[in-house]
Amino acid sequence: MTFAGTVGPIVAAAAGLLAAVTIVHADDSNDYPTSARAEYVYGCVKANGESRQSIEQCSCSIDVIASLLPYDRYVTAETVLSMSQVQGNLGGQFRTSEQATGAANDLRRAQAEADVRCF
Repeated sequence: MTFAGTVGPIVAAAAGLLAAVTIVHADDSNDYPTSARAEYVYGCVKANGESRQSIEQCSCSIDVIASLLPYDRYVTAETVLSMSQVQGNLGGQFRTSEQATGAANDLRRAQAEADVRCF
């Protein structure tokens, strides 16, 4: 087999591998369910004036957050932030736990980046 004859299959294999990696990467960056994105945008729009511009900015914001934070980490952070508002011992556990604080801080950093890029 000549050099030219072996290059074709190698190029085809490399192209297939690149396509597979691209598909996997696309799935990773879009692992937020539509309902979670819609809920975020709804709350964000309510908090930012309910204008067409706020819809665009809030949609951008959740896209940035989704690109920076895996969905499971987002759910953890949202839970921590929600539960930390509960009065008493239960809420205190979510306010003082190192793991809970780390998850909430990850979300806050992603939101800050989204604010810079989108607002």
